[in-house]
Amino acid sequence: MEHTLPSGTTPAASLTVLHIGAEQTTVLQRQGSTQATPLALDIGAQKTAQQFFKHAPPSPYELENAIATVEDEVMRVRPQIVPGSRLVTSDAAIREIARLAGLAPAAQIELPLDAMEQVFQRLTARSLGRPASQDDMPTDTAFAATLLILREFMQHLHFASITVQA
Repeated sequence: MEHTLPSGTTPAASLTVLHIGAEQTTVLQRQGSTQATPLALDIGAQKTAQQFFKHAPPSPYELENAIATVEDEVMRVRPQIVPGSRLVTSDAAIREIARLAGLAPAAQIELPLDAMEQVFQRLTARSLGRPASQDDMPTDTAFAATLLILREFMQHLHFASITVQA
């Protein structure tokens, strides 16, 4: 993966760029014109799904186990995150989360933490038995893992929103 900032970002801004890949999650910090070395988290959509989710949707127990591991990995990089930075991504799966949150498609979408949390609550409702036919959320476990990683990242690193760019 090339570690570049999404288009439309300003060089003077303090940014945290998030990419949730299949095998790992990459975080790139930029403060002003200084770009730090990318941080690699040992959690990714496919990897987390394969490690924790034996059911689609994941069971409540599987979600809890995944949350504990993802939270530990996210907290490991907390000291390197620039406080008050703007969280951005160009990940298609996070764009899908924004769509599921009811946000209109655009070149740039601001996904607030509470809207993302509502999508996560829909996943937990499904894990508790809500029929998939009552929700248009993707049913694959990699999507569930992406949503879980995003949730833990935003919550524990205190990001109020994430900007999803084309």
